[in-house]
Amino acid sequence: METKTATKKSPAKKTTTTKTTAKTPAKKNAAKSLEDLFEDALKDIYWAEKALLKALPTMMKNASSEKLKTAIDKHITETEGHVERLEECFKALGKKAQAKKCDAMQGLLDEGKSILEETEPGAVRDAGIIAAAQKVEHYEIATYGTLAAFAKVLKEEECLKNLLSTLEEEKKCDELLTKVADTNLNSKAM
Repeated sequence: METKTATKKSPAKKTTTTKTTAKTPAKKNAAKSLEDLFEDALKDIYWAEKALLKALPTMMKNASSEKLKTAIDKHITETEGHVERLEECFKALGKKAQAKKCDAMQGLLDEGKSILEETEPGAVRDAGIIAAAQKVEHYEIATYGTLAAFAKVLKEEECLKNLLSTLEEEKKCDELLTKVADTNLNSKAM
């Protein structure tokens, strides 16, 4: 007859590492309300859209795929409309349209420029352009979604309408870029 000895397991020790993180102090002109945050974010995306308008022609010139060139050209026209809609939002708020440098968009545009420099013209560069453009679209989709949510809570109906229209166009642009990439472009880049 075999005897089994039960071993009692000791409870696992919980180790908690607490990092000492200091709270970030707010700047002197920091947003104090959702209205302030909304206006700051509008300034940010206004700068982003205007900067994108300057970058898109370079992307189009460096693309070799006609479908990609057409998609970028279409988005230039849409982006001009995005700028106009943002100006309408500022007007609805009784504010002057004002841009505030968007560090996120600057980083995305810098990355796009780097992709152009680091790829040979042709299918590989086209794949890189699409990758960079989709990162921009995803940033814009997130931003316009957030702004629309703010506008809804703030009951800024005109802004909400404009922001949702732009959000839909950004989503469609992202889908179009995916279709262009899927039309053998990525396979050609291999």
